[in-house]
Amino acid sequence: MKIGFIGLGNMGGSLARLVAQVERYSSELLLANRSRDKAEKLAAEVGGQPVSNEEVFAQAEVIILGIKPAQFEGLLADYQEVLEERESLLLVSMAAGLSLERLEKMTPSHHRWIRMMPNTPVVVGEGVISYALSQQAHQEDEALFRELLSSAGLLVKLDEKQLDAATALAGCGPAFVYLFIEALADAGVRAGLSRDISLQLANQTLLGAAKLSQISGQHPAQLKDQVCSPAGSTIVGVASLEENAFRGTVMDAVQAAYKRTQELGK
Repeated sequence: MKIGFIGLGNMGGSLARLVAQVERYSSELLLANRSRDKAEKLAAEVGGQPVSNEEVFAQAEVIILGIKPAQFEGLLADYQEVLEERESLLLVSMAAGLSLERLEKMTPSHHRWIRMMPNTPVVVGEGVISYALSQQAHQEDEALFRELLSSAGLLVKLDEKQLDAATALAGCGPAFVYLFIEALADAGVRAGLSRDISLQLANQTLLGAAKLSQISGQHPAQLKDQVCSPAGSTIVGVASLEENAFRGTVMDAVQAAYKRTQELGK
């Protein structure tokens, strides 16, 4: 079974590397990119073949599209004849905001779609991939999809109506977390620590806190209370965050990202 990628930017390239880790598909990768040089470099790194878009549409049984939402209609229109002639293919979109209904209208009706939204930590196997299936897709498609991307991290199947919200939270969320890491490190420098030590402490603090939240089964509020001693340093810091609407600001950021995700699909 040939697995094709069209678009090998940061996310497309990262997902191709994950699929290459699945041994029985590593030699079956077809890699296409606007810049062929990028496809050739990735093929040299992970295996597979650098090819054209046309070769992907003509040969692959699974096609993962790593292009921008605005490029979908034009790209798929260019290859309608090939898509008409091919037997049912599994097409995978990672375009924010483009609904399954819209994607299905861009291709002949016998093809199947999965819509997904990965986030950047898939690069280190600690990411999130939220996904939804079209009505034509079946259990075997989902099983294959999960096998191909099993090393990405957490794979979460959702109703499509929930996918834009998941995109805003998990897709955009890493950027918000990086701002927080940077702010913690800046605070350490302000208090007299070196930049290197501040970054190490900030990174490990978030990593450890997230892991404890994940495996403890306790609500984050309980974990927060365990750190807050009466009249101690932590509760003073928490009070400062609350005075500056920390939680409300984070919620507003995710809501703004959610609204923008919906706009991208119109």
